[in-house]
Amino acid sequence: MTHATATPAPATGAAGPGELEALLGDPRDPANPLGHAAVLAADERGEILAAGEDALDAYGLNAEFVPRRLGGRFERADRLAETVRAVFRRDVTLGLGYGITNFVAAAPVWTSGNPEQQASLARLLLRNRRAAAAYTELPHGNDFTRNELTALPSARGFTVDGRKELVNNVGRADAVVLFARTDDGPGSRSHSHLLVDMTALPADRRTYLPRFPTVGVRGCLLGGVEFTDCPVPGDSLLGERGGAMETVLKAFQVTRAVLPGVVIGALDTQLRTAADFARNRVLYGGTVADLPNARSTLVGAFVDLLICDALATVGARALHLRPAETSVLTAAVKFLVPKILREASYALSVLVGARSYLRDGPYAIFEKTMRDLPLVTFAHANAAVCQATIIPQLPRLAARSWLRADPPPDALFDTAAALPPLDFGQLAINARGADGLSAMLAVAADDADPRVAEPGARLVAELDRLRRACLDLPARDRTALAGRAAFDLCERYIVLLGAAACVGVRRNATGFLAGPDWITGALARLEARLGRRARLPEDTEARLAAELFGRADDHLTFDLYARRLAG
Repeated sequence: MTHATATPAPATGAAGPGELEALLGDPRDPANPLGHAAVLAADERGEILAAGEDALDAYGLNAEFVPRRLGGRFERADRLAETVRAVFRRDVTLGLGYGITNFVAAAPVWTSGNPEQQASLARLLLRNRRAAAAYTELPHGNDFTRNELTALPSARGFTVDGRKELVNNVGRADAVVLFARTDDGPGSRSHSHLLVDMTALPADRRTYLPRFPTVGVRGCLLGGVEFTDCPVPGDSLLGERGGAMETVLKAFQVTRAVLPGVVIGALDTQLRTAADFARNRVLYGGTVADLPNARSTLVGAFVDLLICDALATVGARALHLRPAETSVLTAAVKFLVPKILREASYALSVLVGARSYLRDGPYAIFEKTMRDLPLVTFAHANAAVCQATIIPQLPRLAARSWLRADPPPDALFDTAAALPPLDFGQLAINARGADGLSAMLAVAADDADPRVAEPGARLVAELDRLRRACLDLPARDRTALAGRAAFDLCERYIVLLGAAACVGVRRNATGFLAGPDWITGALARLEARLGRRARLPEDTEARLAAELFGRADDHLTFDLYARRLAG
């Protein structure tokens, strides 16, 4: 890219989830160019909502992805997730196709780029331009170490040959972060990142590949690019030559925390739509919402959303407060949150029934979001990759932290507490056995309320069983090539981290979140993932249903923040 040392002027204008929500307007208003009717029409055309992109340009959404020291508004990972969540509540395609892709591309630059590269990309984003992250090669999927696109040293810098596929926005990106093989040798030091100015490349040396059609996020411009003997300047190299995998292992910790927190907005829309259906559909002399099983489904999805938000929020805040531990914690977020979101979406689709397949009418946004959600939750790093990050660390975690570590500071859970700036350089590629979050299970076991203490004690006992099993893992099951048993242990551990995050959030909350009902529901649903299934007491479920329908009536979000929606 063309570099300059000047720092962009600070981003100005309204900022925050409330301002962004107001800009998007009432989704139910058919005359709103950013409402559900317009979103659905764009999806039918296979296009991203143009009026939505114009609105996000006016808001300056890209400033949310640029650190404040570089002229943007990015200071806190949890606030970033909450802000962009407003876009995903409206349209997953718009959220992914306009915005979050820029953040995924920028994270390696904020992690390993030099000051000139960081300033250059910051200026580009603050001008409402686009960047893309080109990692994927279809023959190799998420196995980046086998990627074949080469960037070999030359007198001009590098000569790039090969192709990347399934890259969002590559055809309209001014800058691309390119993951390339720069050495023929095997191992993790064979690949590098290049920050490529696509506008400066010779047109006859790069070819844009046809768009990949998809069932979900149909408006996203998923394409590819092929390079043939393409010259790229030497100053495009991000970080050290051969250092791409180390950069990935750090930068992806940030995106693994933020992306799941953003996608929670999609389930919020589905839950709102399903609740509206349940209260308006008359059946057996009452409404669907009056049926005990239907009410349980709605409450379960509501609690699931709170679980997801608690874990994602704690993971995002840990980037600031516990960066040495986030190689494990953010992988856990990226594994569990998408899994819960997809399962809750399916449960709600059963409740909505045949209307969950309709592409027009008052519930059509449910069908669109149901198609979008699986694709966007698989993006970036799949479940097996996340588990492969954690499994080699399990024995050390068991030996050094589980049932021994002190609880983390309250600021990890208190969303009102200030955070230090996120220092990408402090992120570690291995937690070295550090895990303070799991200590919150013992805090739950000591709670004065038996509805929390009893499941807390069971979860502590589960952690002890897990500790002994992980200490006994054979050598092969301590690697990414582990067998099914190690993956099962890993999933149980991730569920325990989800429970610990919920306990910490409840302990530092006020109002509804400080009460016993949602934490009782959260621990019950997480214990069900460990094999213990028990129905919530009817009075607890009734109070959770009242909270759910009360938020719907008051146009509040269903997440931890309960913020007011437009309309």
